[in-house]
Amino acid sequence: MADVNWIQNIPFFSIFLAMFCAILSALVRSGRTAQTIHMLMAWMTAILSAVLLGHLVQTGESFSFQMGHFPAPWGNELRAGPLEALMALVFSVVMLLTSTGGQEFVFQDVVPEKQRFYYVMLHALFGAMLALVYTNDIFTAYVFIEILTIASCALILAKGTAQAMVGTTHYLVISLLGSGTILLGISILYSITGHLLFPQLKEAVVQLAAQGQYSFVLLVAAGLLFLGLAIKSALFPFHSMLPGAYQAAIPTASGILSGLVLKSYIVLSIKWIYSVFSIEVMLQIKIMDILFVFGLLGMVMGSLYAMRENRMKRMLAYSSVAQIGYIYMGIGMGSRIGMVAACFHILAHAVTKSMLFLCCGQMVKDSGGKEQIFYLRGIAHKNPLAGIGFTVGALSMIGIPMLVGFISKLYFATASVYAPGKMAAVMIVLGISMVLNAMYFLPSVIAIWTPVRTTEGRQERSWSTPAFGVCMLLFIGLQIALGVCYQPFIRVIEMGIGLLQ
Repeated sequence: MADVNWIQNIPFFSIFLAMFCAILSALVRSGRTAQTIHMLMAWMTAILSAVLLGHLVQTGESFSFQMGHFPAPWGNELRAGPLEALMALVFSVVMLLTSTGGQEFVFQDVVPEKQRFYYVMLHALFGAMLALVYTNDIFTAYVFIEILTIASCALILAKGTAQAMVGTTHYLVISLLGSGTILLGISILYSITGHLLFPQLKEAVVQLAAQGQYSFVLLVAAGLLFLGLAIKSALFPFHSMLPGAYQAAIPTASGILSGLVLKSYIVLSIKWIYSVFSIEVMLQIKIMDILFVFGLLGMVMGSLYAMRENRMKRMLAYSSVAQIGYIYMGIGMGSRIGMVAACFHILAHAVTKSMLFLCCGQMVKDSGGKEQIFYLRGIAHKNPLAGIGFTVGALSMIGIPMLVGFISKLYFATASVYAPGKMAAVMIVLGISMVLNAMYFLPSVIAIWTPVRTTEGRQERSWSTPAFGVCMLLFIGLQIALGVCYQPFIRVIEMGIGLLQ
């Protein structure tokens, strides 16, 4: 036992801890107790992820952890490098802040006897996200994709309203379409390679591509796999499940689903690009170009749909479609700096959109449940902290300097210089998208800060819970910290991508 490297057990222990806490939460009687368990789990996972990240950055290495000690091709493995550890750390912090800051929404909107089961699903969802970040075999990835789908639907359905049932059904149907597509792609890929582990798969795929064997079959398998993940991550035009689901869900769940769940599928797709197919093969079979085109379309169409919305939750949902387009545009550039920009935008959007949904939920609550932007006029004067948080998040999404959203957009523009054939398209669409972002975010910000005269006189202040206040201040601090001190994160991402190749 003396020679066991405990650092290498952190990825498995993090996933196991989340799943164990799901079982534990099902056994307690109180939703408050389950919420406490969740907070402790998220804290511990964040600390462990920080320790792992520090170790990997210091050593400049990555490692794989074999589960069950079964040999290839049927073994199960986890892999941890700087990129995976950074994603796990940020996901843990955002999960902690979102679930803690929005805990009152859970206790107000979910009936008491079901609150503990809400946290059961939240633990399962978090464990599945970590598994997608760390997995090193395609079978484990598919299993946790399905767990993540079920848990996501349970969070949307938590309110139990008719609207929640409709939103959940729509989300489930589209998600299952993606799951089936991924399973078909895995089956085809396994049939021509005979492997499930990423390293062996990559070796076989590169060899088949070099020899020209199964060229069409390999194209179909890759197309199905990335199509399935594009559907799961709501890349345009597979986005129709988001507005209804996010509008019906509790604000806490909407923030987690938009900020984290969609990103976990994209992190998995990035790992598949480098660790299963290789960037050279992906460029050869033109999958990268397809992702690039749909990313550009998503940037514009998501913003156009958002401009048409007068309900804030649905506007934020369509905004997520546009931001997913940014990420896929960066991936589709096919360059290392484009991938760095995409990964940094994953972090930026995770921090920003979770904060926006929490602020939106608080403002809707303070307005008496009215979601239309017209009826939210002046609400920031009633709850200044929610108004400030929403304003900071909106400005970050537009790309105002000193905030994290500006840095990712700056890196997308820089990355386009290293993709000459795509530079013009990137710069034009990037400029159009930023203008469109301003055209729907700025009117919302102006509306919530516009004083409203009432017959009763001055509006009474609505004080947020201490948990919401503390988490909102931390979210705003993260926005500024990532927008100013971004270079260490960029270096970690560059190191992680280099070790994936």
